[in-house]
Amino acid sequence: MMGFPSRSANRERAAMTRVEPLRLVRSEQLDRLESEAFDILIVGGGVTGAYAALDASLRGYRVALVEKNDFASGTSSKSSKMVHGGLRYIEQGNLGLVRHSLLERQRLRRNARHLVQRLPFLFPVMERDGVFDKRLAKAFEGLLWTYDLAGGWREGILHQKLTKAEVLSHCPTFNDEHLKGGFLYFDARVDDARLTLNIARTAAFHGAVVTNHALVTEITRHASGKVDGAIIQADGREIRARADVVIMATGVWLRDWTGGRKGEQKTLNIRPAKGVHVAIPWLKIRNDCTVTIPVPGRSRRATITRWGNVSYLGTTDEDYEGDLDNVMCTRQELDFLLEGARSALKTDIAPEDVVGSIAGCRPLVAPPGGKTLEVRRDHHIHIAGDGLVTIVGGKLTTSRHMAEQTVDAAQKVLGKRAKCRTKSAFLLGAAGYDPQAIVASGGMSAHLGERYGTEARFVSDILQADPALARPIVEGLPHSEAEIVYAVRHEMAGTVDDVLSRRIRARLMARDASAQAAPRVAQILQAELGLSGQAVAQQVSDYLAAVALEKSVLMGEAT
Repeated sequence: MMGFPSRSANRERAAMTRVEPLRLVRSEQLDRLESEAFDILIVGGGVTGAYAALDASLRGYRVALVEKNDFASGTSSKSSKMVHGGLRYIEQGNLGLVRHSLLERQRLRRNARHLVQRLPFLFPVMERDGVFDKRLAKAFEGLLWTYDLAGGWREGILHQKLTKAEVLSHCPTFNDEHLKGGFLYFDARVDDARLTLNIARTAAFHGAVVTNHALVTEITRHASGKVDGAIIQADGREIRARADVVIMATGVWLRDWTGGRKGEQKTLNIRPAKGVHVAIPWLKIRNDCTVTIPVPGRSRRATITRWGNVSYLGTTDEDYEGDLDNVMCTRQELDFLLEGARSALKTDIAPEDVVGSIAGCRPLVAPPGGKTLEVRRDHHIHIAGDGLVTIVGGKLTTSRHMAEQTVDAAQKVLGKRAKCRTKSAFLLGAAGYDPQAIVASGGMSAHLGERYGTEARFVSDILQADPALARPIVEGLPHSEAEIVYAVRHEMAGTVDDVLSRRIRARLMARDASAQAAPRVAQILQAELGLSGQAVAQQVSDYLAAVALEKSVLMGEAT
């Protein structure tokens, strides 16, 4: 009798699946940072630095990653949240970047399948006063065909031409007075902060030391002048970290400090380009995709994207010369965005309707002058004579490839060679995760699945052990107190701001409600980390002050 062959467990999937969650204890990470010698030390816990740590760990190197604030606290939590090829890069003639970005998009769709989801983009076609009028529609469709052929097809669906009614089915509030129809094409989106955190945790899973709230004050060099580590301040300790190679992955902060020797001339011209987004209650818009909207009298265009129960409206690329640690959306920028939204939509949106905002800077490498929109998004890697490696530029979508090339550069300094393995390397929670099956069920399973993937069971373990932690932590958002406990135990959340701004994104999606939740978050932090009452009270005070300032600048009450 003929039988069916026995199937073996998938080794790659099995290797990434645990029966207990990865627990990162801060004091243990700092002890390792001080006592161990590393092949590679990476400064900067944004998406590029995190991916470089993962890449180097998978190649078998001893790796440490340090971040002065929290993982993704800079540009990597304040992006457009889009994982895409970039239509405008075709317009710039940079087809190579588009082709490669679309390939990297699909790698993220596979390797971080619980975090990166398909996102439709809608371009309305107007009789006049639109992003594209009917005369340009044919040329624009040619652009979309180019995009599809460059790699958009990898998503399994090509662009679509829509009727007027179909456009309104995707965004019922769109002003249909001059609407002729539209185009729909497909890219992807991600919670950028959670992606960055997930990459850093996966690097730790593979052996890297990772720590946030660890400020590098000096890149050290031995007697011959070659880089040999860094001085780091963390939790009242001064740590001398030893490493054969140091990678500077600090993004726009390279404008202010490169890690080079005193008096050394800068080799890269960093030009921060400010981008802002504001969150509006979804019922004001009712869009199910990203809608591109015109801004009257401007060549620029804005986008509005649904995320949970808000739609976030944003635009990017204005030169910024201010304090990089305090970038905020101003009233002038808010008025600009709302002007565009009011002209494109049949809904009245007032400044008071805005429930949150973010502002960050993209690290462009370019001399002053000209429009930031016209600057190419290529990344730059530099190896200094003393062995210091610097990576800057690029975009979130290509962060894996940027990290690959950065570690390749570090290998040249080390005099070693090992193959990159991140092209098909799952992030924690992705291996074995079926997004269609989990999300289709709805409820808590879908909510946790989209955030933690197969690791969602560890959050539900906390809930099962203490059902009282099922209480929502922020009014109007689906996050439970159990998720806060998990963030502290397993995601290195150490402050109220870490939790509310990045672990659950409440500061963007429900700013005022997040402030009301701050004391309860502090209680959980105190219980889990053994912090003093004075310390957590100061955290609450700092968070409330930061939120109040952000709101006052947004509303034009402060500058």
